[in-house]
Formats: sequence, C-alpha cells, structure tokens
Amino acid sequence: MTMDILQQNKKSWDKVAHHFNGIDALPSYGPFSQTEEELRLFEEITNKKVLDIGCGSGHSLLYMADKGASELWGVDLFEKQMETAKETLKVLPSHLYCAAMEEDIGLPKLYFDTVYSIYAIGWTTDLASTFKLIYSYLKPGGEFIFSWDHPLYAYMQSQNGQISLTGSYQEEGLTTYPRFKGEEAPVVIPNRKRSTYINELIKAGFTIGCVIESEVSKNFEMVEAEISDRYYSLYKARKFPTTMIIKAKRM
Repeated sequence: MTMDILQQNKKSWDKVAHHFNGIDALPSYGPFSQTEEELRLFEEITNKKVLDIGCGSGHSLLYMADKGASELWGVDLFEKQMETAKETLKVLPSHLYCAAMEEDIGLPKLYFDTVYSIYAIGWTTDLASTFKLIYSYLKPGGEFIFSWDHPLYAYMQSQNGQISLTGSYQEEGLTTYPRFKGEEAPVVIPNRKRSTYINELIKAGFTIGCVIESEVSKNFEMVEAEISDRYYSLYKARKFPTTMIIKAKRM
C-alpha cells in the first residue's frame, strides 16, 4: 500500500511540478503565513550543514546558501522537482537525492546542524519512520523545523463567505484527491491530527521548542481580503491559520 501511494503521488507530482517552482519556499512557511523574517525560528545558519526534506525546486536551499550555510543537502521524491532544484542550485555545491523521505538512503547520521521541511512533511506515508530518520541525521543540539497545512484547515469549508467544519477531524486516514492543481493528477494525502505530529516527534526523541499556528504575514496587511471560497484565500487565512509550524531539537 505504501509503495502504491508513493508511486501514484510521484507520477502525479511530475505532472504538476511546474506549478510549484519557488512556491512555498523559505523565507515563506506556507500560503499567507508569517515568514522566517517575521518569526526568526532558525538559529545562526552561517557555516552550518543543512538538510531540506522535500526540497522541491531548491529555492529554500538557495535561501540557506544566501544565509551562509556551508553544506546544502536535499531530498525529494519527485524527479521533475529534482531537475528544477539542480538548475536552481547549479552554481552551488549541493548534495541532492531523488528518494522518499521515509526511506533510509544512507544519508550521514549525527551530521547536520539543521534539518527543515517546508510544506512537504505531511506527504510522508510513515510519519514515525520519517521523524526517527530526521532525528538520526541531526547532531546533538541540532534543530528540526517544519511547516505543513494546519491539520484542521482541510476541514474548514468556505461557502459564500461562511466558514464551517466539514468531515471529521477525529478520523485519521487517507484522502484521495482525483485532481491536483486542476489537472488529471490524483494524489493521496494522509490526514493527521496536530497531536499526532507532536507525539511522534516526542517518540522519536525530540524536545519541542514551539508550535505556531501562523497568523497572516505582515506582507498582506494592506491587501483587502475579498470573500473567496478557494481552498487557500486571504479571506479564509484571516479567520483561521493555513499553516502549522513546529520547531524541535535533538538534545
């Protein structure tokens, strides 16, 4: 089942990857969310070894390079994304791997100062294994920061400007979306509660530093939010956080 999901998602993502070139990449943490410039979650990056889980188009790694990171490493399941990442980072030394985040592909253990994931971690088919692997990659004192859809956000339905709860947040499982980004590209996304993310981090050995249910970025302060029923909209984001951000540490 896990391999079936990975293969289906990989096939579909390779169709829609062009929609995500530079989208949901640092300094952004997600749609309409506060940015790294606003939150300042990362400690000093200069001369640090960093690993990006779900590195996508490579723009978050480019951001890390601009902050002075000494080594750039990235993992992403999707070949089209990896091709774009290599182009994005072509003038920079980097270590990029096309692989699933839940698989041990021999990345160095006890090696990285910082591991992060921007809007990718929720795609994993095995959250426990993914967090355990990330823990193993980090040096003692290393930090792990990730962002993802606020776990309740998918259940917040907007209709004619009225926001209501749909479905059951209590029931974790898998949801299949027949069309992704408006294309014939079915994907399967796990539904998990916020407590599941936090508890699996603790089980993996992490100490939780902070949990952020992001406010709207100050970049949108002067933007009028028209009523919209789109999945992501400024109107909806001002009423309910689109994004959850968690910072944890290996002690």
